[in-house]
Amino acid sequence: MGRGRAKAKQTKVARELKYYSPDTDLSALERELHSSTTSNGSTARRTDWDEDDDYEQWATGRP
Repeated sequence: MGRGRAKAKQTKVARELKYYSPDTDLSALERELHSSTTSNGSTARRTDWDEDDDYEQWATGRP
């Protein structure tokens, strides 16, 4: 007993999450996109392969 009420609440929450559409702040999105570009126009992104990998020495066989 009581499982029906809990399941109904979970269904309600899931439905709200599925159909909820928050207002999008387009000006904030525009500021964020403009701040991530560099002076030459390329995007400044940090990639994982740019940094030395801690396990690279083991992968290459060099200590």
